[in-house]
Amino acid sequence: MGQSKTECFQREIVVPTSGKGTYEITSDVESFVRESGVRFGQITVFLRHTSASLVIMENADPSARTDLHEYFERLVPEDLPYLVHTYEGPDDSTSHIRMALTRSSEVVPITDGRTALGTWQGIFVFEHRSAPHQRRVVLSAIGVG
Repeated sequence: MGQSKTECFQREIVVPTSGKGTYEITSDVESFVRESGVRFGQITVFLRHTSASLVIMENADPSARTDLHEYFERLVPEDLPYLVHTYEGPDDSTSHIRMALTRSSEVVPITDGRTALGTWQGIFVFEHRSAPHQRRVVLSAIGVG
């Protein structure tokens, strides 16, 4: 029986956003896993920002994400009088708080050359700023081919 060699592959992708909302990157992640040749292992998806985050969320019905957006608008509203970090606008501090309540990375198993996401799961950049941004996401796949 041959020995398996653990390998690591990495790529950065840029996700353009047009303001607050969720932007699906599942197909980018799946494509990278296929190109890496990793059959069994894991992929780490890491967002290099403090005013946006990552979420694994339902991707079949957009109303689930609409509810998520509305929930965060109510949970961390922009008109809180005690916020002081507002140099870049009223969404400055709130975008950092929303990021802290979610995640900046996700780890997903790779099984038989594909992510092991569930049927209705997708990976999304969750933009917390009102203005458009170019979000950088690092993908790192590690495992055996």
